[in-house]
Amino acid sequence: MLEIRPRWVRLACLSVLCLFLCLPGQSDSRRAPKIPRCPATCSCTKDSAFCVDTKAIPKSFPPGIISLTMVNAAFTTIPEGAFSHLHLLQFLFIENNDIQALSKHTFRGLKSLTHLSLSNNNLQQLPRELFKHLDILTDLDLRGNSFRCDCKIKWLVDWMEKTNTSVPAIYCASPFEFQGRRIRDLTPRDFNCISADFAVYETFPFHSVSVESYEFNGDQFVAFAQPDSGFCTLYIWDHVEMVFRRFHNITSRSAVYCKPVVINNTLYMVVAQLFGGSHIYKWEEDPQRFVKIQDIDTSRVRKPNFVETFQLDGEWYFVVADSSKAGSTSIYRWYSNGFYSHQSLHPWHRDTHVEFLDVGGKPHLILSSASQPPVVYQWNRSQKQFAFHSQITELADVQMVKHFWVRKVLYLCLTRFIGDSKILRWEGQRFVEIQTLPSRGSMAVYPFIVGLRQYLILGSDFSFSRVYLWDDLTQRFQPFQELNMRAPRGFSLVSVDNKDILLAASFKGNTLAYQHLVVDLSAK
Repeated sequence: MLEIRPRWVRLACLSVLCLFLCLPGQSDSRRAPKIPRCPATCSCTKDSAFCVDTKAIPKSFPPGIISLTMVNAAFTTIPEGAFSHLHLLQFLFIENNDIQALSKHTFRGLKSLTHLSLSNNNLQQLPRELFKHLDILTDLDLRGNSFRCDCKIKWLVDWMEKTNTSVPAIYCASPFEFQGRRIRDLTPRDFNCISADFAVYETFPFHSVSVESYEFNGDQFVAFAQPDSGFCTLYIWDHVEMVFRRFHNITSRSAVYCKPVVINNTLYMVVAQLFGGSHIYKWEEDPQRFVKIQDIDTSRVRKPNFVETFQLDGEWYFVVADSSKAGSTSIYRWYSNGFYSHQSLHPWHRDTHVEFLDVGGKPHLILSSASQPPVVYQWNRSQKQFAFHSQITELADVQMVKHFWVRKVLYLCLTRFIGDSKILRWEGQRFVEIQTLPSRGSMAVYPFIVGLRQYLILGSDFSFSRVYLWDDLTQRFQPFQELNMRAPRGFSLVSVDNKDILLAASFKGNTLAYQHLVVDLSAK
């Protein structure tokens, strides 16, 4: 029997049905998915797109695109992941554009890419590992670009040597020595890509006028003369923290040089002072301290400026350069229990520096002076004295003379405060000038070697200090780097824990430590 429901029941059922049909998403679920349209600047078929005058890489294409061509594009760079939304892409032709730069991840996500053309663009280099994840790439066209064949393209030479991808011949547009050469014919040995850099490693919050490094009891130390603070300060290398940390102070009224010397496993420190005389200290282990053992004759050394130590015929000496008008540069010799006056040199000439070196098997001292050209003294073994030998050059105002060797050839650098510094080469009988280096305001020069590299640093009171690197081809120093330090007065190189650290004593700013970093330019 047919059941007749009340009217209110029928209305309720209709309301429930209407509510169900109007629930969010019910009507949307019946709509067909929206298919991406072909970009306005492109023409598309079922599986390819051809784009002209595009201002940027389009964000979407119709599904199924496996081939994309872009010509006359209105952009010059392509960012990373620009094509990652086209993961089915097999053929990519970016041709006849003004593309100048690519990201190293430009082609990220294109696992299916087999053909790639970047021909006839304005590419001078390519990012390292640009093609790293293109595992099935079979054809690559790079023709028609102006490649600069320097360290930044060395990786491409390596890659082309190992890859199975077919790459038509491409050529170097620059530099001059490689111009017109086929890149495939280059080898990694054609590139000199190992460079270096001096970067600030540690800053010491004090002024100093000398720095000396030394080893003692298996530890690495540096000594700074600090006339302002009244200390000869010692720092020790911390092998855990990899920094220099304060170790000990020697109280000094006005230290201008703190020179360490180790004799028979005993450490001595020659502390040269402007006031109150100069002294020699001995290190005692128990308790750990420096004890003054000797005074230096103030009638001879009145205004010390530099201290040099050396060994001759198995005996130790040190010499103090005296810069006063009334004193004398003096040599002291070690006996069993201290240093004693041995010889006075070059009186009343206001000497600024003294350098010990061996020339032709004969020991020499070179004295720099504010009043006359550098003077050379030669050792007389029978008399155990230094005798006047010669003057080097007619140059005046030579603040410091330092020597160095390159392939068994002896060179000198003479630095000047007013005028240019000079590089001289020993020619068997005399020193011959071979190079001039601008060095206005320079009071310190320091030649040093790191690995196979011969460097020279010229300090300056008026501008940046300059680091030079020796060039074997020209047998000259070439400018390498400028360092910002205030009024440097001394330098010292420390090599420890696989680090090469250049210490710079500064008269008007913080004392600095620079680390020598080896840089592979082809890895950038």
